[in-house]
Amino acid sequence: LNKRYVVSLSDAGSSVEELEFNWDEYLEDTGATAAPHGSFKHVDTSLQNGFAPGMKLEVAVKSDQNTYWVATIITTCGQLLLLRYDGYGEDRKADFWCDIMTADLHPIGWCEQNKKVLKVPEGIKDKIPDQEEFLQRVLKGACSAPANLLEGLHRGKNPLDLIAPGSRLELQNMRDSLEAWIVNVIDNVGGRLKLRYEGLDDSDKFDQWLFYLDPFLHQVGWAAQHGYSLQPPLAIRSLKNEADWQEILKKVKEEEEESSVPTDLFKDKPVIGVHSFSEGMKLEAVDPVAPFVISPATVLKVYNEKYFKIEIDDLRPERTTGQSYICHVNSAGIFPVQWSLKNGLHLSPPPGYPGQDFDWADYLKQCGAEAAPQSCFPSLTSSDHGFKENMKLEAVNPIDPEEVCIATITKLKDSYLWLQLEGSKKPVPDCIVSMESMNIFPVGWCETNGYQLRPPRKAIVNKQKKIAVVQPEKQILSSRTVHDGLKNQELNSSDSVVINGKYCCPKIYFNHRCFSGPYLNKGRIAELPQSVGPGNCVLVLKEVLTLLINAAYKPSRVLRELQLDEEAVWPGHGETLKAKYKGKSYRATVEVVRTADRVADFCRKTCIKLECCPNLFGPQMVLDKCSENCSVLTKTKYTHYYGKRKNKRIGRPPGGHSNLEVAMKKPNKRRKRRKHFFVHKKKRSSTSVDNTPAGSPQGSGGEEEDDQDESELSHSLAQDRDKRKRKLRTFSFSDDENKPPSPKDMKIEVAEKLQLDSNPLEWSVADVVRFLKSTDCAPLARIFLDQEIDGQALLLLTLPTVQECMDLKLGPAIKLCHHIERVKLAFYQQFAN
Repeated sequence: LNKRYVVSLSDAGSSVEELEFNWDEYLEDTGATAAPHGSFKHVDTSLQNGFAPGMKLEVAVKSDQNTYWVATIITTCGQLLLLRYDGYGEDRKADFWCDIMTADLHPIGWCEQNKKVLKVPEGIKDKIPDQEEFLQRVLKGACSAPANLLEGLHRGKNPLDLIAPGSRLELQNMRDSLEAWIVNVIDNVGGRLKLRYEGLDDSDKFDQWLFYLDPFLHQVGWAAQHGYSLQPPLAIRSLKNEADWQEILKKVKEEEEESSVPTDLFKDKPVIGVHSFSEGMKLEAVDPVAPFVISPATVLKVYNEKYFKIEIDDLRPERTTGQSYICHVNSAGIFPVQWSLKNGLHLSPPPGYPGQDFDWADYLKQCGAEAAPQSCFPSLTSSDHGFKENMKLEAVNPIDPEEVCIATITKLKDSYLWLQLEGSKKPVPDCIVSMESMNIFPVGWCETNGYQLRPPRKAIVNKQKKIAVVQPEKQILSSRTVHDGLKNQELNSSDSVVINGKYCCPKIYFNHRCFSGPYLNKGRIAELPQSVGPGNCVLVLKEVLTLLINAAYKPSRVLRELQLDEEAVWPGHGETLKAKYKGKSYRATVEVVRTADRVADFCRKTCIKLECCPNLFGPQMVLDKCSENCSVLTKTKYTHYYGKRKNKRIGRPPGGHSNLEVAMKKPNKRRKRRKHFFVHKKKRSSTSVDNTPAGSPQGSGGEEEDDQDESELSHSLAQDRDKRKRKLRTFSFSDDENKPPSPKDMKIEVAEKLQLDSNPLEWSVADVVRFLKSTDCAPLARIFLDQEIDGQALLLLTLPTVQECMDLKLGPAIKLCHHIERVKLAFYQQFAN
């Protein structure tokens, strides 16, 4: 990899090192959490590539490139599509990734128009006896993938990428009046555009940063269409004469075809509604250029039904111009009179106001003005935003829009945040921003888009001379280039966390209707956000797993289930997750995949690991009915179908062995309590199953189990066995041609009669293990040892219990039950009386 470096020169006396910043480590050090990715709607919109899950298209068949078949989009990731041929139903095994730029993909109807053959792939030929009838059925009411995104100049491009440097747009003048002027795109950082007024050439003095969905930004031609004048703002108008400006306009019109941006790119812009403000009305407002205080303001001018101008009140007689700007009904930072008072916030009196105790009633009377009625303002309440105090995010510094800083939420009121910016070149007060602001971004946004995030600075003292501190800058990786010759082939997985400089993890949905299983609290699951992401795979999946852990009956139990087995071979990325339970902190290393092609499978496997519906969370939203039919499953039925079946102990009552380990306490020695407790998994054989009870609220002994030390438990078990002082027993076998009938529920024949030397009711766990090792089921002895099945428990086992609790297939389960039945029969014949 090519290394880039950040060099910071320190001043004499003390210095600041500009070190490599890592969000994970920073969140760990500060004990903070990241604001949910789903809370940033504008970022979510910017990642849409025009394709959506459920759209259909015609795809060349892998085995025969001369034939095509209908496929459905499962998920999208940049210019990559995850597809499934129609006919496979819910079978994910045949899913494959395609690169829009290289694969042979077409909209529905293309084959018919171009005389190409639609033919069922070999893998599902038997499932589709009538091809024509099948196609009519699946294509009825189907949504085809957009033809312009599969063919032509825009093929494979994220719509956002079409706003390239050199593109032209029109920008409304946000300070003076309803005028607009041409701006050039200098840079596009994830949809955040650096704009320069046309005609200023290389001068960056008046450059502005705006997100492409800003309501004041439009495609070229907007002003003429809506009757607004197209002329440079007053701030730059004097830099050239009128003839020069007209010449610039002429040049723009001549080059309009080359520099234009597709109009449908702005289809997701917020719609500006009709306002009901009148000139002279008073309100409370935040200056968007310095959003640190709330002040009284006045509606200075009404332009039309959509736009009006407000001015921050200033009573000083010497003032010449005020702080004014254009607004619309949905503009951020405008509030009704008394809003600050009702929310316990400070309202800054106008400069020149006599005294510090501002009173709205007196002020309105003094000005002879009326307050803007409540009906002028849309609802400010936003309940489903996901933001909480102390969460971290990335935010633009309003004083220096070039800077994007680490931000901490210090306060929330209605739909507004107070943000403390860290690392800015000059300290700024807490900023007031709307939750819908396009100047705030999720954790990792800068890194993903290759933009410098202002990290917190760490002072280093006692340095007397200038020192150059050189550190490698974090490398922003892009996915491997897809081979030019790749035609509809399955893509190789990449170790990258970024695809073409964009987020690579699709949105993860929580499907609250699905079966939540024994570990997760259904009520808490229902309180989770509807979705998380899209975003950086590692960050999004860590957030999802953290939400699941916190939604558990016992978070430490779920953390233990998720933790990485040290002996396992895994293709993902180890991440440390934490859980708190009963005042104790636990942590464990958990596998998190790093690329989009593994996300769906990762989510499904994690769901099965937690014994919940495989669709409880994942990149597909369950709308009406879950494909797994999990709503009718009880826990027993579910675990039978999905094979984990480690729900209940069938040995001794809980309180024995546990593989969750916390700090040991030595007798007669006081020791400071450790802040963190670590989760350790015991090494297990392939046939071993977890011996802990289900994490449901009814799980007996489960709460205490998480807090016990493994070695102490082993020691107590050894003492318990010593107290029994059981003598060693041997087992003798004798053949008997008269085979007694087996119990009806087993329906197997007992091949040989067993002669026991001791009563099975008195057998210890070691006796049971010794007996099994003398049979052809010796490999299963480890399960009985782990689950501490003694003689009494052994006699209670049946085929359904063995299958469910020991994770055994039918064949091995029947073989094991054959030997258990021999013990039962010998017990009845020898000791029952």
